Amino acid sequence: MKLKVIIHEAEEGGFWAEVPAISGCATQGDTVEELLANVTEAVAACLSVGRNPSVS
Repeated sequence: MKLKVIIHEAEEGGFWAEVPAISGCATQGDTVEELLANVTEAVAACLSVGRNPSVS
């Protein structure tokens, strides 16, 4: 499954990301590498609790 991830720089340092196709799915990390690993975990967690990707 391919999902769009939007990455933002956090004001306090580091980065945060959101997955628009999964409502409420977001995470953060100190580096881009850490953020990407956290996004993978966040998507899995969101899908495991029944947050299905929106169909457009």
